[in-house]
Amino acid sequence: MPSSSSRPPFVSVIIDTYNYGHFIEQAIDSVLAQEFPLERVEILVVDDGSTDDTSQRVKRYGSSIQYFHKPNGGQASALNFGVQKARGEVVALLDADDYWLPQKLKTIVAAFEQHPDVGMIYHRLFETFTETGDTKEAKFEPRSGFLPDHPVDLFWYVVYPTSCLAFRRKYLEQIGPIPGALRVQADAYLAVLLVFLAPVLALSDCLAVYRVHNQNQFYEIGDDMPPARRQKRVDTRTVLIAGFQQWLAVHGSFNARPEVQSFLGRWALYQEDDEFILNPPGRSKYFRHLLLYNKYYRPYMSRRLHLLNYINAFKALLVGYKQRSQ
Repeated sequence: MPSSSSRPPFVSVIIDTYNYGHFIEQAIDSVLAQEFPLERVEILVVDDGSTDDTSQRVKRYGSSIQYFHKPNGGQASALNFGVQKARGEVVALLDADDYWLPQKLKTIVAAFEQHPDVGMIYHRLFETFTETGDTKEAKFEPRSGFLPDHPVDLFWYVVYPTSCLAFRRKYLEQIGPIPGALRVQADAYLAVLLVFLAPVLALSDCLAVYRVHNQNQFYEIGDDMPPARRQKRVDTRTVLIAGFQQWLAVHGSFNARPEVQSFLGRWALYQEDDEFILNPPGRSKYFRHLLLYNKYYRPYMSRRLHLLNYINAFKALLVGYKQRSQ
């Protein structure tokens, strides 16, 4: 561990924003209120072409932040821009509609120093619902270590929201640039591929607040997601999966490993679940989907459930997707 007299690593905070003027000040204020020496922090606000009052609200912070306004290109272009500008050894991401709790930077920097091999840290967060005012702890499934060496952890690894992700910048440089077609979920591209470069560390501390509102692109409660938004999720996941496969094909032999194929297969099954809601499949396509589900999830289910799923798959050939629950 470093001595108590050594200076902490320099941290770059990237806040990406687009027409979130009504939220941006709380995000910035939450960084300025950190229990961490601000002389070791730079705050980069990357405005992805906002047309609201974001610039007026941000400029009042003066030299406390660095403000960049660029043509609208989506989250990937905003994060790529921010990473290029970042000077810190640690890069922490914050969406403009979220905010951090005061101990966030102190906690993650200490964890990076205690675990010099770790390339990414993520943590539990609170969800606050703007319509009701309710706040709760989000579900959290921590997976730590070099995940390709632990097939169970790799399979169940879940990507958490932007505002709970922090990286060593040297690994971001090895992953990027993020594909420009990712107008949303660009952080997922980073958080998935980093696990193939370095160990990750999950912290059980709630260190951020994720705001749930009607402009969230990916948050879903039940099956209530509007069709247009679900289609956008499908389109985004198509780019993500292709990006994962292309990156893995170039960087080492991971693609050939069965546990990696199962991990990517789980993403593909999620994709089909959304596609089927939008466009119900024929019987044979749904049958194939259920067989793949059994293939990828087989190591993690009981023999009885495995058999039941096979029965349901063959039942699908008779009744089809629309009648599956009847």
